[in-house]
Amino acid sequence: MSPLSVRRQPGSWLADLWSSFTQMSVRSTHPLRVEDLIDDGHYVVRAELPGVDPDEDVEVSVHDRKLTIKAERIEAPEEKRRSEFGYGSYARTMTLPEGTQEENIDATYAKGILTVTMPVVEPKQVGKKVPVKSGD
Repeated sequence: MSPLSVRRQPGSWLADLWSSFTQMSVRSTHPLRVEDLIDDGHYVVRAELPGVDPDEDVEVSVHDRKLTIKAERIEAPEEKRRSEFGYGSYARTMTLPEGTQEENIDATYAKGILTVTMPVVEPKQVGKKVPVKSGD
């Protein structure tokens, strides 16, 4: 952009700059949001992944008590006035709780939510509480 064109269209460079900035930041900083809980003997992780194809764009793996979810949301090449959707690659790794049975993992995708479930066995208590007696 030449200095002369900026002078002819005051403020347009600011709008272009702002548009580029917001598009860049939305694409690169959209987080993979998750929630996890233990419910009825199962460890459950839910991840927000709207607009992805679970067969093509989502990968779930477990290794050394770490659950990793990876996904990619690709922007369709079409002209838009505005897009506030998050595009790009997402990844999240979480440490699994003690007693999680990694070999029985299950993952389902419905209505933009990925749900990963696996059984968890309560660890046995190896310690015990020792009463303290008064020496008086």
